[in-house]
Amino acid sequence: MFSQLLRERPDLASTVTSLVEDHGMIASILSRVRELADRAAESRGPTLEAIGRELDGLAAIMESHFSYEERTISEALDNGVPATGWTDMVFRFGTA
Repeated sequence: MFSQLLRERPDLASTVTSLVEDHGMIASILSRVRELADRAAESRGPTLEAIGRELDGLAAIMESHFSYEERTISEALDNGVPATGWTDMVFRFGTA
């Protein structure tokens, strides 16, 4: 979706870059949570607290990310992206 959006709206390059960076941070946190969960399955105590902290961080980043993404992408789609039909496929996950 980002590639198509950038073809239509190159002025959103910095926004898309920020969103891609956020996706990387989220993936990193999820990886860390997976590692901690694997360790927690073997033990108790501090590991469970660490998982809680990671999940709190993940929730905060995701809330901020999705709010920003919704605001910027919605604005772009509302202001000047031609109606070529590509958004229907993206937002309906390929179902017509």
